[in-house]
Amino acid sequence: MQSALYVGLSAQVALEKRLQTIANNVANVNTAAFRTDVVKFETVLSKAGANPVAFSSPGNNIISREQGSITESGNPLDVAVVGQGWIAFAGPNGTVYTRDGRLQIAANGDLQTVSGFPVIDSGGAQITLDPNGGPVSIARSGTITQDNNEIGTIGLFNIPADANLDRYGNSGVTPDRPATAIVDFSRDGFKQGYVEGSGANPMMELTKLIAASRAFEGTNSMIEGTESSLQNAIRTLGEPGK
Repeated sequence: MQSALYVGLSAQVALEKRLQTIANNVANVNTAAFRTDVVKFETVLSKAGANPVAFSSPGNNIISREQGSITESGNPLDVAVVGQGWIAFAGPNGTVYTRDGRLQIAANGDLQTVSGFPVIDSGGAQITLDPNGGPVSIARSGTITQDNNEIGTIGLFNIPADANLDRYGNSGVTPDRPATAIVDFSRDGFKQGYVEGSGANPMMELTKLIAASRAFEGTNSMIEGTESSLQNAIRTLGEPGK
């Protein structure tokens, strides 16, 4: 079997994963604070034959940190993160970080994410408000005031730039390195009454989809050409051993 066939097949596997990633990004163009997936490909060298052959690896998904646009919602329980910080909530298996600041107050007063998970402060404690305590004010530092009383502070965390992120749900992530609480709010903070949109750009993702589709078609043509040349060689030279 010609090595070009294997190279083409490896390229198609990589492109298929790329297409799946783009499709997921497109499906989440309206998901608040969604972070897009990008695929990192590597070249795999094989020296099984006389000459080394370069194959494409299937690729690894990496969660982008490019943020979406911030728009005003008018809801006092909505907060957009300004800067590179992350909100933390208590997930089923540990702390999860998100940029989706659409918050809500549960019947028992717990401050929760839109999915119902408890929002935590910088020390990891849950925040409880009075469901009937009147309007809520949230400062840039995350400090919550209700009825002129300071209730608590929404934690804002920094995830190391070199940390690998695993996706939790649509907008949550779990890093492989510890996040640290942000205490300087000159660059980072909260903006009450605003929501961060998806980081997926519809036009950009459509452009990527077209490019990946054309690359897939080109690779398919190459594979068909390789198979055709191999069949012609067999017909012309005859099968081995005859």
